[in-house]
Amino acid sequence: MDPNDPDLKMPDGGTLGPSKVLDIVQVVEDLGGEERREDSNADIKFALQAEVLFGKDSAKLSSAANARIAAIAEEIKKQNATKVRVFGFTDNLGSSAHGDVLSKQRADAVHGVLSKELGPTVTYEIRGYGEQYPIASNSNEEGRKKNRRVEVSFPRGEGS
Repeated sequence: MDPNDPDLKMPDGGTLGPSKVLDIVQVVEDLGGEERREDSNADIKFALQAEVLFGKDSAKLSSAANARIAAIAEEIKKQNATKVRVFGFTDNLGSSAHGDVLSKQRADAVHGVLSKELGPTVTYEIRGYGEQYPIASNSNEEGRKKNRRVEVSFPRGEGS
């Protein structure tokens, strides 16, 4: 930067406003979209597609699910987080009431694994949102697949 550039000079009597820190979000998604990680200045959020964790229309965890959830638990420990949010979501197929129940059951199942991994010092907010808050279009299977998910989010630790 050239400090002598006339476009960078303040007019006489001009002052700068207060500085502002903007929240930057980094999103990393694996190639198949099965897992997404969002990092912001304040929080870390993992979103796992339901197909990775559960059978079709089920809240019973698959054998591969425990390892994925355990990896998230390790990140929660690394961040020294004591408050964790576990939110379940579905697509818009079937009744809205069924989606609400299924999404909460799936969030509860993920919470069950996290609570075993993390112990009693962590508090949880667990919700099932059903088809609310889609992250993709429900007009095709690719989008519906992304909307069927469980999100685990927690505050970023100090100094990370």
